[in-house]
Amino acid sequence: MKTIPSVNLKDFLANDPDRKQRFVDAIGKAYEDIGFVALKGHFLDDDLVERLYNEVKNFFNLPLETKQKYEIPGIGGQRGYVSFGKESAKGKKEGDLKEFWHFGQYVEDNETLKAEYPDNVIVEELPEFNTVGKETYQMLEKTAKYVLRALAIYLGLEETYFDAYIHNGNSILRPIHYPPIKEEPKEAVRAAAHGDINLITLLMGAQGKGLQVQNHEGEWLDAIAQPDELMINVGDMLSRHSNNKLKSTIHRVVNPPKELWGTSRFSIPFFMHPISDMKLDVLEGCVDENNPKQFEDITAGEFLNERLIELGLIKK
Repeated sequence: MKTIPSVNLKDFLANDPDRKQRFVDAIGKAYEDIGFVALKGHFLDDDLVERLYNEVKNFFNLPLETKQKYEIPGIGGQRGYVSFGKESAKGKKEGDLKEFWHFGQYVEDNETLKAEYPDNVIVEELPEFNTVGKETYQMLEKTAKYVLRALAIYLGLEETYFDAYIHNGNSILRPIHYPPIKEEPKEAVRAAAHGDINLITLLMGAQGKGLQVQNHEGEWLDAIAQPDELMINVGDMLSRHSNNKLKSTIHRVVNPPKELWGTSRFSIPFFMHPISDMKLDVLEGCVDENNPKQFEDITAGEFLNERLIELGLIKK
Protein backbone atom coordinates (compact mmCIF):
# COMPACT_ATOMS: atom_id res chain seq x y z
CA MET A 1 0.00 0.00 0.00
CA LYS A 2 1.37 3.40 -1.07
CA THR A 3 -1.15 5.85 0.44
CA ILE A 4 -3.09 6.20 3.70
CA PRO A 5 -6.80 5.38 3.11
CA SER A 6 -9.45 7.94 4.14
CA VAL A 7 -12.75 6.97 5.80
CA ASN A 8 -15.68 8.93 7.24
CA LEU A 9 -17.09 8.08 10.67
CA LYS A 10 -20.47 9.48 9.57
CA ASP A 11 -20.83 6.32 7.44
CA PHE A 12 -20.58 4.17 10.55
CA LEU A 13 -22.98 6.38 12.52
CA ALA A 14 -25.56 6.62 9.69
CA ASN A 15 -28.76 4.66 10.16
CA ASP A 16 -27.89 2.61 7.09
CA PRO A 17 -26.55 -0.97 7.49
CA ASP A 18 -24.82 -0.94 4.08
CA ARG A 19 -22.91 2.30 4.77
CA LYS A 20 -22.00 1.03 8.24
CA GLN A 21 -20.66 -2.27 6.86
CA ARG A 22 -18.68 -0.49 4.13
CA PHE A 23 -16.99 1.61 6.84
CA VAL A 24 -16.22 -1.54 8.90
CA ASP A 25 -14.73 -3.30 5.85
CA ALA A 26 -12.70 -0.25 4.76
CA ILE A 27 -11.17 0.52 8.16
CA GLY A 28 -10.52 -3.15 8.90
CA LYS A 29 -8.75 -3.71 5.57
CA ALA A 30 -6.70 -0.51 6.04
CA TYR A 31 -5.55 -1.72 9.47
CA GLU A 32 -4.61 -5.12 8.05
CA ASP A 33 -2.74 -3.54 5.12
CA ILE A 34 -0.94 -0.56 6.68
CA GLY A 35 -2.26 0.12 10.20
CA PHE A 36 -3.23 3.78 9.53
CA VAL A 37 -6.33 5.62 8.29
CA ALA A 38 -7.28 9.28 7.90
CA LEU A 39 -10.69 9.82 9.54
CA LYS A 40 -13.27 12.47 8.68
CA GLY A 41 -16.56 12.95 10.52
CA HIS A 42 -15.12 12.89 14.05
CA PHE A 43 -16.45 14.79 17.08
CA LEU A 44 -13.93 17.66 17.17
CA ASP A 45 -15.23 20.95 15.78
CA ASP A 46 -13.03 23.66 14.29
CA ASP A 47 -13.60 26.04 17.19
CA LEU A 48 -12.42 23.50 19.78
CA VAL A 49 -9.34 22.65 17.70
CA GLU A 50 -8.42 26.33 17.36
CA ARG A 51 -8.90 26.95 21.10
CA LEU A 52 -6.76 23.94 21.94
CA TYR A 53 -3.87 24.96 19.68
CA ASN A 54 -3.93 28.49 21.11
CA GLU A 55 -3.71 27.15 24.68
CA VAL A 56 -1.02 24.60 23.78
CA LYS A 57 1.13 27.30 22.12
CA ASN A 58 0.58 29.59 25.13
CA PHE A 59 1.82 26.84 27.45
CA PHE A 60 4.96 25.95 25.49
CA ASN A 61 5.77 29.66 25.17
CA LEU A 62 5.97 29.97 28.97
CA PRO A 63 9.48 30.34 30.45
CA LEU A 64 11.24 27.02 30.98
CA GLU A 65 11.37 27.46 34.77
CA THR A 66 7.57 27.95 34.78
CA LYS A 67 7.00 24.79 32.72
CA GLN A 68 9.40 22.79 34.87
CA LYS A 69 7.35 23.37 38.00
CA TYR A 70 4.72 21.17 36.30
CA GLU A 71 7.18 18.29 35.77
CA ILE A 72 6.06 15.83 38.45
CA PRO A 73 8.67 13.32 39.72
CA GLY A 74 7.84 9.67 40.32
CA ILE A 75 4.92 9.17 37.91
CA GLY A 76 6.77 8.21 34.72
CA GLY A 77 5.69 11.38 32.94
CA GLN A 78 2.05 10.22 32.95
CA ARG A 79 0.66 13.68 33.83
CA GLY A 80 1.87 17.23 33.39
CA TYR A 81 5.04 18.38 31.63
CA VAL A 82 7.91 16.31 30.21
CA SER A 83 10.88 18.44 29.22
CA PHE A 84 12.92 18.43 26.02
CA GLY A 85 14.86 15.25 25.18
CA LYS A 86 13.58 13.17 28.12
CA GLU A 87 11.86 10.46 26.04
CA SER A 88 13.63 8.14 23.60
CA ALA A 89 12.22 5.45 21.34
CA LYS A 90 12.66 1.78 22.29
CA GLY A 91 16.27 0.80 21.53
CA LYS A 92 17.44 4.42 21.01
CA LYS A 93 19.74 6.25 23.41
CA GLU A 94 19.24 9.69 21.82
CA GLY A 95 16.33 11.65 23.28
CA ASP A 96 13.65 12.79 20.84
CA LEU A 97 13.70 16.50 19.91
CA LYS A 98 10.45 17.36 21.67
CA GLU A 99 8.77 18.51 24.88
CA PHE A 100 5.20 17.56 25.74
CA TRP A 101 2.29 17.66 28.17
CA HIS A 102 -0.02 14.86 29.36
CA PHE A 103 -3.71 15.16 30.15
CA GLY A 104 -5.08 11.92 31.64
CA GLN A 105 -8.43 10.33 32.38
CA TYR A 106 -11.23 12.21 34.15
CA VAL A 107 -12.51 9.24 36.17
CA GLU A 108 -16.23 8.86 36.72
CA ASP A 109 -17.96 6.48 39.14
CA ASN A 110 -14.89 4.46 40.15
CA GLU A 111 -12.96 5.42 43.27
CA THR A 112 -10.46 2.56 42.83
CA LEU A 113 -9.35 3.81 39.41
CA LYS A 114 -9.38 7.42 40.62
CA ALA A 115 -6.84 6.37 43.26
CA GLU A 116 -4.79 4.35 40.73
CA TYR A 117 -4.28 7.20 38.22
CA PRO A 118 -2.22 10.31 38.95
CA ASP A 119 -4.23 13.53 39.20
CA ASN A 120 -4.28 15.90 36.25
CA VAL A 121 -1.96 18.86 36.73
CA ILE A 122 -3.50 22.35 36.74
CA VAL A 123 -1.60 25.17 34.99
CA GLU A 124 -2.15 28.25 37.16
CA GLU A 125 -0.91 30.74 34.56
CA LEU A 126 -3.47 29.70 31.88
CA PRO A 127 -7.06 29.49 33.18
CA GLU A 128 -8.43 27.99 29.91
CA PHE A 129 -5.67 25.41 29.34
CA ASN A 130 -7.13 22.61 31.47
CA THR A 131 -10.75 23.32 30.45
CA VAL A 132 -9.98 23.05 26.74
CA GLY A 133 -7.75 20.02 27.33
CA LYS A 134 -10.55 18.16 29.12
CA GLU A 135 -13.11 18.97 26.41
CA THR A 136 -10.76 17.78 23.66
CA TYR A 137 -9.88 14.63 25.60
CA GLN A 138 -13.55 13.70 25.89
CA MET A 139 -14.37 14.35 22.21
CA LEU A 140 -11.41 12.23 21.09
CA GLU A 141 -12.38 9.48 23.54
CA LYS A 142 -15.90 9.50 22.07
CA THR A 143 -14.49 9.28 18.52
CA ALA A 144 -12.21 6.40 19.54
CA LYS A 145 -15.13 4.48 21.07
CA TYR A 146 -16.90 4.29 17.70
CA VAL A 147 -13.73 3.37 15.82
CA LEU A 148 -13.22 0.48 18.25
CA ARG A 149 -16.86 -0.55 17.80
CA ALA A 150 -16.24 -0.83 14.06
CA LEU A 151 -13.10 -2.88 14.70
CA ALA A 152 -14.97 -5.17 17.12
CA ILE A 153 -17.43 -5.98 14.31
CA TYR A 154 -14.53 -6.54 11.89
CA LEU A 155 -12.93 -8.99 14.34
CA GLY A 156 -16.20 -10.91 14.72
CA LEU A 157 -16.85 -9.63 18.27
CA GLU A 158 -19.97 -8.07 19.73
CA GLU A 159 -20.05 -4.38 18.69
CA THR A 160 -19.67 -2.96 22.21
CA TYR A 161 -16.93 -5.45 23.22
CA PHE A 162 -14.38 -2.70 23.95
CA ASP A 163 -16.77 -0.27 25.69
CA ALA A 164 -16.34 -1.59 29.24
CA TYR A 165 -12.54 -1.70 28.85
CA ILE A 166 -12.18 1.89 27.63
CA HIS A 167 -14.67 3.48 30.06
CA ASN A 168 -12.36 5.21 32.58
CA GLY A 169 -9.43 3.75 30.61
CA ASN A 170 -5.88 4.96 31.16
CA SER A 171 -5.89 7.13 28.01
CA ILE A 172 -3.54 10.07 27.48
CA LEU A 173 -3.86 13.30 25.46
CA ARG A 174 -0.37 14.50 24.58
CA PRO A 175 0.20 17.97 23.10
CA ILE A 176 3.75 17.88 21.66
CA HIS A 177 6.02 20.79 20.77
CA TYR A 178 8.93 20.12 18.44
CA PRO A 179 10.97 23.33 18.92
CA PRO A 180 13.00 25.00 16.17
CA ILE A 181 16.22 23.10 15.44
CA LYS A 182 19.18 25.32 16.25
CA GLU A 183 22.12 23.12 15.19
CA GLU A 184 22.76 19.96 13.18
CA PRO A 185 21.25 17.09 15.21
CA LYS A 186 23.79 14.29 15.65
CA GLU A 187 21.54 11.22 15.68
CA ALA A 188 18.29 12.60 17.06
CA VAL A 189 15.07 13.18 15.14
CA ARG A 190 11.84 14.77 16.27
CA ALA A 191 10.41 11.33 17.03
CA ALA A 192 12.42 8.20 16.23
CA ALA A 193 10.82 5.19 14.54
CA HIS A 194 8.46 3.46 16.96
CA GLY A 195 5.19 1.63 17.41
CA ASP A 196 2.59 2.94 19.85
CA ILE A 197 1.85 1.06 23.08
CA ASN A 198 -1.93 1.45 23.26
CA LEU A 199 -5.09 0.20 21.50
CA ILE A 200 -5.40 3.01 18.94
CA THR A 201 -3.90 6.51 18.56
CA LEU A 202 -5.84 9.50 17.23
CA LEU A 203 -3.50 12.21 15.94
CA MET A 204 -4.31 15.88 15.43
CA GLY A 205 -1.90 18.09 13.52
CA ALA A 206 -0.63 15.77 10.78
CA GLN A 207 -1.38 18.37 8.10
CA GLY A 208 2.22 19.11 7.12
CA LYS A 209 5.08 16.84 6.09
CA GLY A 210 6.96 15.16 8.92
CA LEU A 211 4.98 12.09 9.97
CA GLN A 212 6.06 8.99 8.04
CA VAL A 213 4.63 5.46 8.10
CA GLN A 214 6.51 2.29 7.14
CA ASN A 215 4.55 -0.07 4.89
CA HIS A 216 5.00 -3.87 4.70
CA GLU A 217 7.67 -3.47 2.01
CA GLY A 218 9.76 -1.32 4.37
CA GLU A 219 9.12 1.90 2.42
CA TRP A 220 8.55 5.15 4.32
CA LEU A 221 5.37 6.96 3.21
CA ASP A 222 4.41 10.55 4.08
CA ALA A 223 1.21 10.52 6.14
CA ILE A 224 -0.48 13.87 5.54
CA ALA A 225 -4.05 14.45 6.73
CA GLN A 226 -6.53 16.97 5.37
CA PRO A 227 -7.43 19.79 7.80
CA ASP A 228 -10.69 18.02 8.76
CA GLU A 229 -9.07 14.60 9.29
CA LEU A 230 -7.52 12.78 12.21
CA MET A 231 -4.79 10.25 11.53
CA ILE A 232 -5.64 7.05 13.45
CA ASN A 233 -3.34 4.07 13.87
CA VAL A 234 -3.32 0.71 15.61
CA GLY A 235 -1.15 0.33 18.71
CA ASP A 236 0.71 -2.69 20.04
CA MET A 237 -2.04 -3.64 22.52
CA LEU A 238 -4.62 -4.08 19.77
CA SER A 239 -2.08 -5.80 17.54
CA ARG A 240 -1.35 -8.36 20.27
CA HIS A 241 -5.03 -8.84 21.06
CA SER A 242 -5.82 -9.51 17.37
CA ASN A 243 -2.76 -11.78 16.89
CA ASN A 244 -1.30 -9.13 14.53
CA LYS A 245 -4.34 -9.27 12.21
CA LEU A 246 -4.59 -5.50 12.81
CA LYS A 247 -1.10 -4.07 12.34
CA SER A 248 0.74 -1.74 14.70
CA THR A 249 2.78 0.15 12.13
CA ILE A 250 6.22 1.64 12.74
CA HIS A 251 6.15 5.42 12.24
CA ARG A 252 8.40 8.41 12.89
CA VAL A 253 8.53 12.22 12.74
CA VAL A 254 11.49 13.29 10.64
CA ASN A 255 13.38 16.57 10.93
CA PRO A 256 12.28 19.19 8.41
CA PRO A 257 14.47 20.43 5.54
CA LYS A 258 17.16 22.84 6.71
CA GLU A 259 15.28 25.92 5.47
CA LEU A 260 12.44 25.05 7.91
CA TRP A 261 14.64 24.38 10.95
CA GLY A 262 13.61 27.72 12.45
CA THR A 263 9.95 26.67 12.75
CA SER A 264 8.12 24.88 15.54
CA ARG A 265 5.87 21.88 14.87
CA PHE A 266 2.92 20.96 17.07
CA SER A 267 1.04 17.69 17.06
CA ILE A 268 -1.50 16.31 19.49
CA PRO A 269 -1.96 12.53 19.73
CA PHE A 270 -4.61 10.87 21.88
CA PHE A 271 -3.44 7.46 23.07
CA MET A 272 -6.49 5.29 23.73
CA HIS A 273 -5.68 2.90 26.56
CA PRO A 274 -7.99 0.42 28.27
CA ILE A 275 -8.25 -0.09 32.03
CA SER A 276 -5.11 -1.80 33.33
CA ASP A 277 -6.72 -5.16 34.13
CA MET A 278 -7.94 -5.76 30.56
CA LYS A 279 -6.52 -9.07 29.35
CA LEU A 280 -4.67 -8.66 26.06
CA ASP A 281 -4.68 -12.43 25.47
CA VAL A 282 -4.90 -13.30 21.77
CA LEU A 283 -8.54 -13.53 20.64
CA GLU A 284 -9.58 -17.09 19.78
CA GLY A 285 -11.14 -15.91 16.52
CA CYS A 286 -7.74 -14.61 15.35
CA VAL A 287 -5.95 -17.97 15.71
CA ASP A 288 -6.04 -20.77 13.12
CA GLU A 289 -3.69 -23.26 11.42
CA ASN A 290 -2.15 -20.55 9.26
CA ASN A 291 -1.98 -18.00 12.10
CA PRO A 292 -0.83 -19.64 15.32
CA LYS A 293 -0.85 -17.67 18.56
CA GLN A 294 2.07 -15.20 18.44
CA PHE A 295 1.93 -13.51 21.87
CA GLU A 296 2.04 -14.50 25.52
CA ASP A 297 -0.89 -13.63 27.78
CA ILE A 298 -0.52 -10.27 29.53
CA THR A 299 -2.70 -7.51 30.97
CA ALA A 300 -2.76 -3.98 29.62
CA GLY A 301 -1.25 -2.64 32.86
CA GLU A 302 1.65 -5.10 32.81
CA PHE A 303 2.35 -4.35 29.15
CA LEU A 304 2.27 -0.58 29.69
CA ASN A 305 4.71 -0.86 32.60
CA GLU A 306 7.15 -2.91 30.49
CA ARG A 307 7.06 -0.34 27.72
CA LEU A 308 7.47 2.72 29.98
CA ILE A 309 10.66 1.11 31.33
CA GLU A 310 11.89 0.57 27.74
CA LEU A 311 11.15 4.23 26.91
CA GLY A 312 13.19 5.44 29.88
CA LEU A 313 10.18 7.13 31.51
CA ILE A 314 10.21 4.89 34.60
CA LYS A 315 13.10 3.07 36.25
CA LYS A 316 13.08 -0.64 37.12
